[in-house]
Amino acid sequence: MARNAKYFVELIGTFLFVLVIVSAVRSGSALAPFAIGAALMVNVYAGGHVSGGHYNPAVSLAVFVRGRLAARDLVPYWAAQFAGAALAAGVAHVFYGYPKAGPAFEGHDLWAAFLAEAIFTFALCWVVLNVATARANDGNSFYGLAIGFAVATGAVAVGPVSGGVFNPAVGLGVTIAHLSAWGNLWVYVVACLLGGAVAGGLFKALNPTDA
Repeated sequence: MARNAKYFVELIGTFLFVLVIVSAVRSGSALAPFAIGAALMVNVYAGGHVSGGHYNPAVSLAVFVRGRLAARDLVPYWAAQFAGAALAAGVAHVFYGYPKAGPAFEGHDLWAAFLAEAIFTFALCWVVLNVATARANDGNSFYGLAIGFAVATGAVAVGPVSGGVFNPAVGLGVTIAHLSAWGNLWVYVVACLLGGAVAGGLFKALNPTDA
């Protein structure tokens, strides 16, 4: 039951996070990046004690590589996260309908988007690993704030370049919601998982005794 609870919390948290993302973007508010960061922050605080509050397959991969997520949990976490994102996109359709999807990345824009997603997903996962999994920061009260601001700052910095997704589940959600073309989805999956894997490996290499 405890294991199923973790998966359910990941589904709920990802659902609420992606619903805010799609709704905030569709609202057209200039405060959308901050609303998105705040949504992640509060959901991390809400579910972190149960599942770790990942809500992101790249974060789950980073935590797995770092050694704080069991292999048997990785795929169920991913399944819960993608399911939550897809459900959120469906609910957002009730709120706003779906616009015509934008064009797929190509040429220079493709590789700029790939690099932006890889770097800023790495940055997000690096923050998560250091504030939420490092022994030296056990029991701190700032982990959710740091994680939320990592997303908000990334969205402001490279949102115009790549959409500021940093999360394969969010990539699926915004694609279903027609905020991005289906041809862009592989960028959000591959670049973000790459960033997460590198963050996990680097944390482990630099902190060999922090198992």
